[in-house]
Amino acid sequence: MGYHKDIIPKGKLGEFSKVEEEFLELKDAFKQNHKILMLCEMADLVGSIEALANKMNMSLDDIIQMKNSTKESFEEGKRTN
Repeated sequence: MGYHKDIIPKGKLGEFSKVEEEFLELKDAFKQNHKILMLCEMADLVGSIEALANKMNMSLDDIIQMKNSTKESFEEGKRTN
């Protein structure tokens, strides 16, 4: 079966299915407490998100800008957990 214990359907790069695949692989690595594999899957997840964003005429920079705006809102007390 390779690195993963769970059966994970393959997705297509640039499609949401690939983001889901990489997330499920990360989840499996987390359940195994396999830190190196988690790092690999986090990198793959970012790559799949980047490919999906690019297909939608967005970029990782756009996502990071939104992430920073959300973080700032929490830090300023405008949003709470």
